[in-house]
Amino acid sequence: MAESPLTWWRRKSLRFRITAAASAALAIALAISASVLLSVLTKTLIDTADESVRLQAQTVRVKADNGTLTSPVTTNDGTIVQVMDKDGRITHVTYGTDRLVPLLNDRRLARALSSGEAEFLDGRPYAINGALRVVAMRADHGQIVLAARPINEIDRSITVAGRVLLAGTPLLLILLAGASWLIVGRTLRPIVALRKGAAEITHTARSRRLPVPEARDEVHSLATTLNSMLARLEEAEGRQRALVSDAAHELRSPLASIRLQLEVALGHPEGQEWRETAEGVLEDTLRLSRLAEDLLALARLDERGGTPARSDPVALDEVVRQVVERYGEARLTACDPVTVRGDALDLSRVLTNLMDNAVRHTASKVEVALTADGVLTVTDDGPGIPSPADRERVFNRFTRLDSGRSRDEGGAGLGLAIVRETVRAHGGTVHLEDAAPGLRAVVRLPPVR
Repeated sequence: MAESPLTWWRRKSLRFRITAAASAALAIALAISASVLLSVLTKTLIDTADESVRLQAQTVRVKADNGTLTSPVTTNDGTIVQVMDKDGRITHVTYGTDRLVPLLNDRRLARALSSGEAEFLDGRPYAINGALRVVAMRADHGQIVLAARPINEIDRSITVAGRVLLAGTPLLLILLAGASWLIVGRTLRPIVALRKGAAEITHTARSRRLPVPEARDEVHSLATTLNSMLARLEEAEGRQRALVSDAAHELRSPLASIRLQLEVALGHPEGQEWRETAEGVLEDTLRLSRLAEDLLALARLDERGGTPARSDPVALDEVVRQVVERYGEARLTACDPVTVRGDALDLSRVLTNLMDNAVRHTASKVEVALTADGVLTVTDDGPGIPSPADRERVFNRFTRLDSGRSRDEGGAGLGLAIVRETVRAHGGTVHLEDAAPGLRAVVRLPPVR
């Protein structure tokens, strides 16, 4: 089955299609221009000839009115003249002009006299090759002056001009099409460079960027946008590699501990406290479970691209009360009614992670407060984090300060990372500040007005 012209056209290269479309438009424009040029040239030459004939007729009429007209009538440009009296007889002519038959018959003569316009006349019946332009004027005493001029030269000029245009227009079109082909090729050269650069980028070629053209045009914007996309992809890949590496490192410790405890128990079963072994294995298993849950939570946050799982109205004060009730060390100092948009489970996890950190490091008490402007604070009276840089660094994934690493019950360093990602997904912010003594976590969420 033969393909349709539209399918054939779509399969051609962009360079070919642009050049073909431009050439077609140029061909139409050149054809119209040539036609208009020939029309204007023809009208201009005919008008010039008519004006010359009319001037000669006027000169003869003046002589006829003054009675100074002689025969044969003389003209300086070869104009043919016939002068008729009121009875229609030809009385004066130029040399070699017919004295018996007028140039115009009665009907055409009347039309020429009434309109004042020149008439076309075939000159062959008058032994003149080609066409004539004839002008008729009335003179005194009922006389009529007929003046005619051959337009062979005009016909030849128009024919030559037509031939020049007929031969030159295709050549000009070919030149313009070639120039369009070269210009389009140079214009598309940056796109070709982008394609080649993109083809050279593989999964093993890092820190590669596409070439950016110097011209501040659409291709420059495209290259800049693509390079920004590659930078984001590279950054995301780096975060993913770091996450996998850190997760593998964190998984290694509890797995090694479980393996060691089981190997010792199986190697010396007679002196083994199986309950103690089971408790140790259970502790490491719970640690693995918490790590898997945290990794799954981060994966879901990354998958959603910084948006919450839901966007429902959530009574944040109720979420705060429910979470705080699970911690005996915590005290709710303020809890104003606040409604935010988001996912209640994710927001509950945010407060749970903050409470776990606060309870883990506090000396005696943990205070929680929620104000009407959507500010949630969790304060402990533990050692705190003196360095502002460290207070920001703990929000990174798998980041634990030395004090946190020394605690056996410490997490994998994902709790605060989950808190920040979740709060950002809900359009809020979170930071840590010195509570003197202790540490205060401050979460700001936009309330629903």
